[in-house]
Amino acid sequence: MNMDDKDILVPVCANCGKEGDKNTCSKCNMVKYCNAVWKKVHKKKHKKECEEYVKLAAENHNEELRLAAEKHDIELFKETPSQYGDCPICFERLPILETGRYKTCCGKTICSGCVYAPVYDNQGNVVAEKTCAFCRTPTPTHEEMLEREKKRVELDDPIAKYNLGIDYRDGTCGYPKDYKKALELWHRAGELGYAKAYNNIGSAYDNGQGVERDKKNAVHYYELAAMGGDVSARYNLGFYEICASNKERALKHFMIATRGGDADSLNAVQKMYSKGYATKEDYTKALQAYQEYLGEIKSAQRDEAAAFSEKYRYY
Repeated sequence: MNMDDKDILVPVCANCGKEGDKNTCSKCNMVKYCNAVWKKVHKKKHKKECEEYVKLAAENHNEELRLAAEKHDIELFKETPSQYGDCPICFERLPILETGRYKTCCGKTICSGCVYAPVYDNQGNVVAEKTCAFCRTPTPTHEEMLEREKKRVELDDPIAKYNLGIDYRDGTCGYPKDYKKALELWHRAGELGYAKAYNNIGSAYDNGQGVERDKKNAVHYYELAAMGGDVSARYNLGFYEICASNKERALKHFMIATRGGDADSLNAVQKMYSKGYATKEDYTKALQAYQEYLGEIKSAQRDEAAAFSEKYRYY
């Protein structure tokens, strides 16, 4: 284009052909006029052209929405590795249930089997005083634990922020009940990569805890959590899809969550099969996937640890 060609660069009135664009067709936003009078005069002549412009714009908009929805679903139904990863000591997959122990001393999550297993020193002797199985730091008092948690929070440790959010939600460990503070901490934990925090935010919107009930926001945060590897959030999404009669989408969520070790999702697949919403092959695959998950998290040490009835969230 010749940048000196003013006839091309300067808008002209659709009615008189002179320069001017003070008025624009409010329906299509494509045709301009130099004044309101010419806009009114040209209205009848422009009607058919206007309708075509509006139709084309709608088609383009719908296509953009369709492509955006397809792209979103690709990300949503992509299988993401578990957010919990492997135990840093035995390297076995961490279960999704609360059997891992988050350590405020080193910021590691250690499986229950390694927590209860004997800790040895450099000479192979069992350490008499109970210490962290990863960093060998002695077990703290309750007060020391809270101080360590504060330091971990200051270091932007996502699990520490998530746990502190739980304390504010429940009013435990000396903290007042403050759902607003809890949500702030969970938002930050989610931003730092701890997907479970987003599931808690979704649940808050789902149940109106600390915020007004908002299904749209609930689904948004459940999706963020699911894409981050949280299977509980994916189960919640499957439940929403079932309620909306989107059985195919619901089954996709439940199958992914089952492969991630979610027993509730396995039960959901079984119910869908009994009602004819899923095939026998679907249910068989779900059972096999869940059995594979159980095999991946099983260890003799963890079985021994399961015998202990006393439970701790962290030391």
